[in-house]
Amino acid sequence: MQQSRVEGLAEVRGVYEKMRRAICGVVMGKDGVVDLALVSLFAGGHVLLTDIPGVGKTTLARAIASSIDASFGRIQFTPDLLPSDITGTSIYDPRRARFEWISGPIFAPVLLADEINRATPRTQSALLEAMAEGQVTVDGISRPLPEPFFVVATRNPHRFQGTYPLPEGLLDRFMMATSMGYPDRRAEIGIVRAQIERRPLEEMEPVVGVREVSDARELVRSVQVHDEVLGYAVGLAEATRGHPAVTLGVSPRGSISLVRAAQARAATRGRDFVGPEDVKDLAQSVLAHRIGVRGTATPLATTAEDVVADVLDAVPPPA
Repeated sequence: MQQSRVEGLAEVRGVYEKMRRAICGVVMGKDGVVDLALVSLFAGGHVLLTDIPGVGKTTLARAIASSIDASFGRIQFTPDLLPSDITGTSIYDPRRARFEWISGPIFAPVLLADEINRATPRTQSALLEAMAEGQVTVDGISRPLPEPFFVVATRNPHRFQGTYPLPEGLLDRFMMATSMGYPDRRAEIGIVRAQIERRPLEEMEPVVGVREVSDARELVRSVQVHDEVLGYAVGLAEATRGHPAVTLGVSPRGSISLVRAAQARAATRGRDFVGPEDVKDLAQSVLAHRIGVRGTATPLATTAEDVVADVLDAVPPPA
């Protein structure tokens, strides 16, 4: 049994390495962000990318989709977008005298939710059930989404015109949130050179199949989590709730996401057990977007990232 699990996790690492090489050939100089996105995919979660336009958020999402031999759905969120534009709707067919279901773009293994905070909160909420339960309920009928189902959402900074805040419930459904940031000079030169000479994204070919990704997600759940490491992850979440600058601490869903992400990180590195470093290294990306702060309530912590840093200093990892 032990040998079969180790062999299975070796397959996870193989799928991860093939996807990582293909994606990093298109998204240059952002290996860390690519790693986080793939860890979220393998852990069964979803990822939120927040940054200014033009730094590669959409390119990363499309590259992930292109690396998998699967259909790709894209929704451009706008203020006039309706929930039915995402989920689908029933249309009456007079020839057959019955309603016919027309699936929306959400019925795809990989979904790009582009500029998600440009739509109204009512429309944003159409993603809640899909991201949490892998299904969509319309007119009282629940329809399962494909497996795997992976959402890559992009968000413009809240100070940009025409944006709406994301509800806390929706933010909590994203396993990870991170940003692209500007590339360094060397990477940017490579990006510009590649774009003026060819179109790397259009030349990209799938390197893994849907079944391989689904199998990898199942195998990740077999990665062992020692009670002390589990207690460390829960302790970090608990510590956010008592922080003086926090108005909304990390929920139990955040604790679950942190442990599952740590399992995926361990598997992609060829290990069949989670170490404290897996939890610690992922804490910012998994926890910060779930925290509400008082702003300038204290001089020591004014952002969610500061809170997570404080918690990491306060809660010692197991030996």
